[in-house]
Amino acid sequence: MNRKVSIAPMMDCTDRHERFFLRLISKNVFLYTEMIVDEAISRGNKKKLLEFNINEKPVALQLGGSSPKLLSEASKIGEDFGYDEINLNLGCPSKKVEKNKFGACLMKEPKLVADCLSEMQTKTKLPVTIKTRIGYDNVEDYENLYNFISILKSTGVKTFIIHARKAMLGKFTPKQNLNIPPLKYEYVYKLKEDFPNENIIINGGITSVEEIKPHLKKTDGVMIGRAAYHTPYLLAEIEKEIFNNNDVPSRQDVIEQLIPYIKSELNKGTRLNQIMRHTIGLFHGQTGASYWKRYLSENMCVRDADVKKIDHIMDKIKFNNVDTSVGQSA
Repeated sequence: MNRKVSIAPMMDCTDRHERFFLRLISKNVFLYTEMIVDEAISRGNKKKLLEFNINEKPVALQLGGSSPKLLSEASKIGEDFGYDEINLNLGCPSKKVEKNKFGACLMKEPKLVADCLSEMQTKTKLPVTIKTRIGYDNVEDYENLYNFISILKSTGVKTFIIHARKAMLGKFTPKQNLNIPPLKYEYVYKLKEDFPNENIIINGGITSVEEIKPHLKKTDGVMIGRAAYHTPYLLAEIEKEIFNNNDVPSRQDVIEQLIPYIKSELNKGTRLNQIMRHTIGLFHGQTGASYWKRYLSENMCVRDADVKKIDHIMDKIKFNNVDTSVGQSA
């Protein structure tokens, strides 16, 4: 499975509409769902939570939870829905997540995490992976990270996605946890040296192809997050520079290919703003980008957006000097 470049699971961002949109730009990046809680899958509307478009593949299901039983059941359900990987969230630092005992707080309980991973692997044939941080609160020495990964490795897990910041549990907001704790990429590099046979993927603060390339020399893959959401056409550059694929669509092509999907989804009851909100950054750095953002914000990213306007969106691009060429994201 090619995880050379992947897009991080992001709450309120990497839903199925965002993933379909990103897949139009890149055929090779590996995609992840938002975190979905095991109990929600057990008790909720499984189809609503888990159904996705086959064109999104390859795509991984990220789970949140700490019950070996519920996580294993959710893993099997995820496999049945057609996902390519099951990922356990051990990195989310929010107070709500900690209160419900999943995310980064589980770094305090490696044996429980190991029990979860072992049970998950008994119920699914898919790769089970983890996403975590380098530490938490004042526990930030490399030895602790090494020991944590060693325990999880003993369960048979082979792929470890490491956000190179520690989590400040209950002290910072999720946004602060993405910026304030310092990045320690050297910890992730050292993990790869110490675990040469495992897949070590680096994450955190990576925003460009120029930054991706040196990380790939020291790890097995790079996961990018906010940069992919706010400047999605970065994926076109990744296709060309990392995957050696020059057959990438222009920005206009992306919108033209998205329109049939939008119309199909509208017929199912999806609201226009649920899809179009993900496209605001498509023309970032290009001539006319401010017009595109303003037009979407005023017409297509509001709850009662007029669905008829989707038929005229290409005219808005063509006649308002929006640069649709194939090029780099600024």
